[in-house]
Amino acid sequence: QVQLVESGGGLVQAGGSLRLSCAASERTFNLNAMAWFRQTPGKERDFVAVISWKTDVTYLDDAVKGRFTISRDDAKNTVYLHMDSLTPDDTAVYYCAADHKHTVLVDTATGYDSWGQGTQVTVSS
Repeated sequence: QVQLVESGGGLVQAGGSLRLSCAASERTFNLNAMAWFRQTPGKERDFVAVISWKTDVTYLDDAVKGRFTISRDDAKNTVYLHMDSLTPDDTAVYYCAADHKHTVLVDTATGYDSWGQGTQVTVSS
């Protein structure tokens, strides 16, 4: 199973920006998409953004549209989440995920088969 390693989390003031990175240990032939989810204590893991590894199509949750951007670097097997105009509501552990099963973009956590360890993002008011 592919290993995913996130980096780039931290503490930022409201209105600030962060860029998260997720490096995959290998590129598998059947990789369909990579995505970002986030989770706060006691709540389910929520979808943030996804990017197709075949078409470069992206899809973002309404809560982050216009503020977050997802992108990828094929050569580095890396996906990025650039976050602007952060608010305290964006505080969460952010997880990277990979989908090797589907042929369409999926926005539920159960659709992903590989996960990173998570990186904490804290936005202070």
